[in-house]
Amino acid sequence: MIDLKQLKASLDQLEEERHIPKDKITGAIEDALTAAYKKDYGKRGQIIRAKLDFDTGKTEFYQVKIVVDESTVRFVDEDKEETEEVLEGDERPRFNEEHHILLEDAQKIKKGVELGEELIFPLETKDDFGRIAAQTAKQVIIQRIREAERGAVLEEYSGREGEVVSGKVQKMERGNVFIELGRTLGLLGYEDQIPGEFYRQGERLRAYLYAVEETPRGISLRLSRSHPKFVEELFRLEAPEIASGAVEIKAIAREAGSRTKIAVFSNDPSIDPVGSCVGQKGSRVSTVISELGGEKIDIIEWSDKPETLIANALSPAKIHLVTLEESIREARVEVDAEQFSLAVGKGGQNARLAAKLTGWKIDISAPESEDGAKNVPDEIDEGLVDDGSEEETPVIEEKIEESE
Repeated sequence: MIDLKQLKASLDQLEEERHIPKDKITGAIEDALTAAYKKDYGKRGQIIRAKLDFDTGKTEFYQVKIVVDESTVRFVDEDKEETEEVLEGDERPRFNEEHHILLEDAQKIKKGVELGEELIFPLETKDDFGRIAAQTAKQVIIQRIREAERGAVLEEYSGREGEVVSGKVQKMERGNVFIELGRTLGLLGYEDQIPGEFYRQGERLRAYLYAVEETPRGISLRLSRSHPKFVEELFRLEAPEIASGAVEIKAIAREAGSRTKIAVFSNDPSIDPVGSCVGQKGSRVSTVISELGGEKIDIIEWSDKPETLIANALSPAKIHLVTLEESIREARVEVDAEQFSLAVGKGGQNARLAAKLTGWKIDISAPESEDGAKNVPDEIDEGLVDDGSEEETPVIEEKIEESE
């Protein structure tokens, strides 16, 4: 006899802690009892089912037989062997009296029975299962609970791709970081980490959920802190104007751990898109920068005019002239000599990010400087320019000063 009070308490606990419905656990227990019964008392080919009564705590066992006739099964003479010629093209299963019941016999038991219908026959109740049968039942229950848990996790997170999730660092292993997200773990791979960041066990961490995958080992939640969308979602959390759709992030270019450029556009003429992202005295952008470990962020205003967009993307440098070669999507940018290093950026980063942001190849040129050095034009989006100058002040700092 099953201890109903203890069983119900266990079902309630599983439902509360792992969000597994009671009916799925009940089904797993019944399947486990069926497996145990078949192991000790079943015959080959039998279809056995168990029914657990929660009111009495008793379990009833049934044998199921499928109604067949000569059109749905084949009958074999035990004295004759089936040849390949006989079996070829005949997909009907072989008649098994433990699995099938003939239509004429079934009609004697139940009027109006049809082919393919199942008939149920009670079996003798057993509760003295052997050790092997008990182990089989245990394995079935564990497997079904894991399947139900995987299904619950998949259902919870499959609709959350593209969100920022929060959890605790559980462990670090071979460069990967495993983050505890309630009932499951998320994987922050080495390539998805911000260069230079270090993580401690137990530390709370936010990351971008970019993939929910079902694997043989379970549900895999792939996280990233280096993904450009991570920055976008952080701004969505900080700026109500972005969350409501009044301000849109049109494009984003990022070199994780170093610098990010985002282009924003306002659907409401009364709202300043750049100011909405920066916040009062830089409060909003500072929160995002802090989350990213001090990564610099340039916020520019989007424009449908490529010339204006490219000029904005190269800020804080002052652009003298932008000439477009639309057939090859290349922009030739002219700046004053003193603005060249600012436009290119350290290691060509400013121009490289501007090229990613706008989708145009950018070739920056300037007249010969006073010291005689020649600034040679190049395709900056390939990162070939390194002027050796110190890192320039990002444009958002200018915006913060304005807001003050």
